[in-house]
Amino acid sequence: MSTIQPVILTADQDVLLGFYKKLFGAEEIYRVPAEGPPFYLGLRIGDTDLGLVTKENPGTGEAPRILLSIGVDDVDETLGRVTALGGSVSGAAKDMPWGQRVAHIKDPDGNPVNLTQPIPMQ
Repeated sequence: MSTIQPVILTADQDVLLGFYKKLFGAEEIYRVPAEGPPFYLGLRIGDTDLGLVTKENPGTGEAPRILLSIGVDDVDETLGRVTALGGSVSGAAKDMPWGQRVAHIKDPDGNPVNLTQPIPMQ
């Protein structure tokens, strides 16, 4: 388990589960309760854990104060799959002077996510 674990509150756990599995290869590693509809799903993406908690009214997401940043092998390829999986693209991928290619997206619940890929420093 990660020392710090982001947890997303969502009214539709199945949608977010599918999004994070298909876009980032997330694996379900934990579920509460073990049988029936889960309240909590523990996912692993690479070496990091992410939790999904079912909440009937999680809020509108109009003022996010947390941003997930997820490293991927190919930002452009990943960006091309976002909308088909129910997410939205907030901007084109850009090479940053600190050695990353970055694109901004939102998951199906509107949570902001940065896609990052290491690139040679400019």
